[in-house]
Amino acid sequence: MEDIYNGMPASQLPGATWRKSARSNPNGACVEMAALGGGRIAVRNSRFPGGPTILCTRSEMLAFIAGIKEGEFDYVLS
Repeated sequence: MEDIYNGMPASQLPGATWRKSARSNPNGACVEMAALGGGRIAVRNSRFPGGPTILCTRSEMLAFIAGIKEGEFDYVLS
């Protein structure tokens, strides 16, 4: 997994173990995450498992999750 880049097809991350939240929508419309080497985290849409990935660092993901918990992104749901 040397040439990992943002937007690459999830199918090109063969060693990734994808997980989704137990709170996910039962119809399969979920976001899945996989921990990669070097502290990177990949995110994909479960409806398109071979589709593009978003890659984040551990610190970027921690900041995003903290923002979610603090309600910073609630406006997108209104």
